[in-house]
Amino acid sequence: MGLVETVGLVLHPRRDSKTAIDAVIDWARGRGVTVLGLPEEVGRIDCSAVAVDAETLVGRADLLVSLGGDGTMLRTMRLIAGRPTPILGVNLGRLGFLPEIDVEGLPRALSAIDGHRHTVEPRMAVQATLPGAGTVTAFNDVALVRVPGDGLSAVAVSVEGHPFVSYAADAVIVATSTGSTAYSFSAGGPIVSPTVEGFLVVPAAAHSAFNRAMVLSADEEVTLELLPASGTLAVEVDGAVAGQLSPGDRLTVTALRAAAWVVRLGDTTFYERARRKLRVNGSAEVEERDPPV
Repeated sequence: MGLVETVGLVLHPRRDSKTAIDAVIDWARGRGVTVLGLPEEVGRIDCSAVAVDAETLVGRADLLVSLGGDGTMLRTMRLIAGRPTPILGVNLGRLGFLPEIDVEGLPRALSAIDGHRHTVEPRMAVQATLPGAGTVTAFNDVALVRVPGDGLSAVAVSVEGHPFVSYAADAVIVATSTGSTAYSFSAGGPIVSPTVEGFLVVPAAAHSAFNRAMVLSADEEVTLELLPASGTLAVEVDGAVAGQLSPGDRLTVTALRAAAWVVRLGDTTFYERARRKLRVNGSAEVEERDPPV
């Protein structure tokens, strides 16, 4: 018996996904597999996917197919957070870190998953509770970002209740290993294997003497407290503003292990994708010298 009986689709809000959807539906039709989608997404495309609400989608799907790029994958992961349902990422456009295949590879990939010829890679998330906004979950990062014209991010960092360092910066980023190639990377943070269970605290454009990133265990919690000298800060969750904090406010961030499961088919590795996406070149070649005489 195949693994997949119901496929759930999550679509990029603007990119043309008609060809990809048709590929999924054609594959499903021949196997008696149901295809579901969110009303606001499949409703704008002429297709036979069944429109259901988000709760039904995540409750019924054996496999989620994310059609877009890294942003769509992150949204899919947040949608399914805490469930073991695997996610297949499909590139529609630019190369991403999280999608596994291009549209042309969909039928083969779906058959491989249905036949259990795939692996799943757990991805850790971080969680925080915002005053007045409830709990937020991020698979890339939670960042406290200065609002232009309203002062720096002046933030005291404590780990497990123990004060460690204060940053003055344009932003203070708490990033997962998945997010190490996103905002954290642009701020000078290290590239971390997505299989590492830990997270980073990285200042962006630090104005303080101590400007190093911190690497924390997934078992540790970190608290960020806005100092009196701080401006009002925007709280960005995977790049989207989720709220604001004022001096004196605190934000405690904890890890959520294996919050989502990403399908891997073995065609590429994280390091191959990172080299292409980040345009990593080898170190400068040392010119061969004539042997001494």
